[in-house]
Amino acid sequence: MLHYLFKRERGPLLAAILLVALAVPGAAFAVESKPKQVTVVTTESKFTPNKLTFRRGIPYRLHIENRGKEMHEFNAADLFKSSKISNPAVLNPDKTELVLKPGEAKDLSFIPKKAGHFRLVCPDHDWAGMTGEITVE
Repeated sequence: MLHYLFKRERGPLLAAILLVALAVPGAAFAVESKPKQVTVVTTESKFTPNKLTFRRGIPYRLHIENRGKEMHEFNAADLFKSSKISNPAVLNPDKTELVLKPGEAKDLSFIPKKAGHFRLVCPDHDWAGMTGEITVE
């Protein structure tokens, strides 16, 4: 087939078309590889939003803001363990949560690797309803 495509009379035109076709998927990948930002705000006793959906294999930048008066944790231990995290230093030593002081914001860059449902919780305030759900499709 390639021999036919590159015959003398059609070769230059078809070679140019083939090069363009090969270049387009690379360009689409570059656009897709830019992290999608998802913002979650913590206040007293809640995450906003408290239901998050991510797609497996897509890079994300999770921006967490603590607008409350108390320290809050964004604990999604099982999600973090099953993801590729490019800046793990932002997590606690166990790599299970982001800890935020009042007025603080942190960003976590990650790529979910496993589909499923994951629990989101602030361990110090889960009794007050500071919980959520994370779905990876």
